[in-house]
Amino acid sequence: MSLPEIEVLTSHVSRIFRIDDVTAGDPREWIVRYRGQLLGEDSVAAYDQLADAVRGFNLTPLFRKGEDGRQVIFLMQSLPTPRMNTRVHINIILFILTIISMLLTGVEIPPSAVPPDGSFPFQYLLLHILTGWPFALSMMGILFAHEMGHYVACRIYKVPATLPYFLPAPLISPLGTFGAFIAMRGIPKNKRVLFDVGVAGPIAGLIVAIPVLFIGLSLSPLGAIQHSPAGMSGFLEGNSIFYLLSKYIVFGQLLPAPVNTGGLSLVTYWLRYFLTGSPIPFGGMDVQLHSVALAGWAGLLVTALNLVPVGTLDGGHVAYGLFGDKARKIFPFAIGALIALIVLPSLFTLSLDSLNYSWVLWVFILFWLGKVRAQPLDEITELDSPRRILGYVMLIVFILLFTPIPMVMY
Repeated sequence: MSLPEIEVLTSHVSRIFRIDDVTAGDPREWIVRYRGQLLGEDSVAAYDQLADAVRGFNLTPLFRKGEDGRQVIFLMQSLPTPRMNTRVHINIILFILTIISMLLTGVEIPPSAVPPDGSFPFQYLLLHILTGWPFALSMMGILFAHEMGHYVACRIYKVPATLPYFLPAPLISPLGTFGAFIAMRGIPKNKRVLFDVGVAGPIAGLIVAIPVLFIGLSLSPLGAIQHSPAGMSGFLEGNSIFYLLSKYIVFGQLLPAPVNTGGLSLVTYWLRYFLTGSPIPFGGMDVQLHSVALAGWAGLLVTALNLVPVGTLDGGHVAYGLFGDKARKIFPFAIGALIALIVLPSLFTLSLDSLNYSWVLWVFILFWLGKVRAQPLDEITELDSPRRILGYVMLIVFILLFTPIPMVMY
């Protein structure tokens, strides 16, 4: 870029920025860098004013905080406009396949139709597939609300994003799905936009998941926890603080209720069971989950996983908005906590067979998603007070929803 053009750009920058020095850069990275301080307190308006002024040069401003305490503005070549999602048929096909997968997961074969040998050939599942609609509708409703929360927020802030991709997992996942996601194809303007996009999904999902959970619990009977028949396996869903309280609200007791506490105080017993899922309280009373309750419980679990405050997860966007670059320090603590949850059950039983493998895959996922974060164009603009309050509320929600032992197989 020629010197006269840089002088014109500098004149635009000087309207919103006290310039201490100007540096020309490598056009492959940035065109020109300005260090100094914004003239006013409204960084959002300042960014918009400068972005409008340099758009005709096909440039995009970046607002950054310098290591020396000064603020920095980079002018870089604008990225090409992202192509919108034109292959919507893929989203539709995955959506339909996920519904079918969830229908198969939620199938309830009438006792009169169970084969004499107790087996369930695949044709039986297909024959009764429509009986799975309560689970499919509940689970899909939660996932759809979550992803559309993100998508609508992206549309409001004009951040290019794909429609939701749903991931079917027939007869593989106990939920019939590996979840869903959207992909942002544009860069959020500032931390507030990134925060709003990140937080919209969990809030929308919980608006559906919480009523679904209480409806499902009201449909669920209490019964004794029995050993699985030979050749079959069972599972107990894990507990979060919120899930424990939900069961207490509906049934008036902490569940699962053990036959005895093995000589431990009630507090010690529940602390051990909450963190390790052992020993399995065979013979004790527990909720015999209706499929709708299972969907509600799964919705809470999925929300908690998304709210882990690291990287590009929804919780990572919340943490970055609240703490900025300091949020990176959460990553090693998150990995350490998950590793501790993996080995903790074996420490109580002194057996490697008791390792909690639920979090092994998630540790690898965090190493993939947790070390990076979405970086907005404007890193100077901080969250306003209402968003900061909401951010801390969402961290509390994460603590209430987090399930140390997601599932106990027996």
